[in-house]
Amino acid sequence: MLVVDDSAFFRRLVSELIAGSGEFRVVGTAANGLEALALVHSLNPDMVTMDLQMPELGGLEAIGYIMSEAPRPVVVVSAHAGRGTPGAIRALELGAVELVTKDDGQGHTSAIRMAPRLLNALRAAAAADVRRVPVLARPRPSGPHVPAARSGEARRVVAIAASTGGPRALAELVPALPVGLETALLIVQHMPAGFTRSFAERLNGLSAFEVVEAEPGMAVRTDTAYVAPGDYHMRVERGGDGLRLLLDQQPPVWGVRPAADPLFHSVAAEFRSAALGVVLTGLGRDGAAGLRAIHDAGGVGVAQDRGTATIYGMPGAALEAGGTDLVLPLQAMPERIGALLREMPRR
Repeated sequence: MLVVDDSAFFRRLVSELIAGSGEFRVVGTAANGLEALALVHSLNPDMVTMDLQMPELGGLEAIGYIMSEAPRPVVVVSAHAGRGTPGAIRALELGAVELVTKDDGQGHTSAIRMAPRLLNALRAAAAADVRRVPVLARPRPSGPHVPAARSGEARRVVAIAASTGGPRALAELVPALPVGLETALLIVQHMPAGFTRSFAERLNGLSAFEVVEAEPGMAVRTDTAYVAPGDYHMRVERGGDGLRLLLDQQPPVWGVRPAADPLFHSVAAEFRSAALGVVLTGLGRDGAAGLRAIHDAGGVGVAQDRGTATIYGMPGAALEAGGTDLVLPLQAMPERIGALLREMPRR
């Protein structure tokens, strides 16, 4: 493990927490991104913890170089990895696999609060395989916004599940999906409360779809993508005034909220053969049962392949559950999904 932070206090704190866990070992520390790059090449650590704001070379730039030159899991540990910070979202796009927010205080109490979050993030990162994930190329929007079409209710839907590695995958996938097919996107990215609005805004700036953080009672409109807000499950339900989004704080599913399975089951019930489910990279098995429900209702199930998934847990579980019609590399998904939507019946 390489620990990177411009604060000597936090370098020592993070190093002590890691060493004290008995699970990981610190092989070196760096005070900025330039030092980090040199030590990545000389020490070849299995993982890196990375601050974001540092002199000489910042964390975002360092993550970009690491992922292009010597890919390995990076966990961001920074005061600037908190809710609503665009740097945190960009770090995930560049290839960081987890975020840990520094506490404001310094001392024993701060260490106690941060320790479980840090160790959980490191455990998730240890399961990630980033070596085969291609360097992120900023996609161009697939076409102009189409406000007139967007005013209508969606007749088809693409429901997407993602966890660790998902922000990077979604930054590739969503901007490349075609508009004008009477389709809405419903996205569950395992992400804490406070991050999903910035994430939606980031995707909106890249995409021909209008991307928003979901709110209770929103109509499900064509050429619009809805990101489930952190700490809320999202479902679709038809009422007297049309198809609407429901948000709730029912118990976590598979240990997470939002979870994809509640969304996928509701999509299967409402859209049936006009639904396409996608399970992207992530730990665990969220989305597997829901993708099977979409498949059994006459829709199409798609899972990311092992070669492009940062963590193959969720796609692998979806394949085992029997709801996967296609296993595709991430780069092939936009064109194939577009073709499937063009052939798909309208609900």
